Amino acid sequence: MLILTCPCCGIAAEETELHPGGEAHLARIGPEGDDAAFESYLFARKNVKGVHFERWRHAYGCGKWFLAARCTATLQVFGTYSAQTTQPLADIIDAIRAARPDWTPDWTTP
Repeated sequence: MLILTCPCCGIAAEETELHPGGEAHLARIGPEGDDAAFESYLFARKNVKGVHFERWRHAYGCGKWFLAARCTATLQVFGTYSAQTTQPLADIIDAIRAARPDWTPDWTTP
């Protein structure tokens, strides 16, 4: 069973207490976007086997959204962090690299 710790209230909750919200760190498409960009936003997801960043809501707890980094193949959780964070925290990246030395992030840092 998947158990995630809500960073907002600190409770370790089973997946039955949480509501999944899909892939994290998506670039939202505004009114200036074209049809192809909006279609990509709606339907194109990474759906990786391995390290994945997701949105979760603590539905039967504090009710707040948060982000989680986990492995979709093994359910290993690398950490959770605030939904207002634009990129994963350094300690989460370190935990991922410790477990999977060959992993590289698919984003660029400013």
